[in-house]
Amino acid sequence: MSTESFTIEQFYKFLSTNQLMAGKCTKCGKIHLPPRPLCSECFSKEFTWTPISGKGKLLTYTIIHVAPTQFQAQTPYAVGIVELEEDLKIPGMIQDIAQEQLKIGMELTLAFDTAELTQNWPTWPRYHFISPKP
Repeated sequence: MSTESFTIEQFYKFLSTNQLMAGKCTKCGKIHLPPRPLCSECFSKEFTWTPISGKGKLLTYTIIHVAPTQFQAQTPYAVGIVELEEDLKIPGMIQDIAQEQLKIGMELTLAFDTAELTQNWPTWPRYHFISPKP
């Protein structure tokens, strides 16, 4: 693939098909999430797409009580940083878990949805974290 396909736009196209994909450097193997056109490790421009499991553990979180206008209807809501199985860290909203049940180290899994926000906020495919299904 050319380096031009390793863009945030392509990342969102994968999200729209319920796939979390990252760019993997073919020279050194470093995985970049979100993808980028230049490896931060070896400066290579050669990448392949690699699927990411979406399973991980909660590293930290906060509860948002005062939100931007576009998100006020969702307050209070939790946002956290999750360390995925592939040793990648990504932020995301945490949904369908009572806030008092959130615990550092708890297992979470990725779920997909589409932003349905108003007031000139862009609509794009997105993800959030939930408890893993048994």
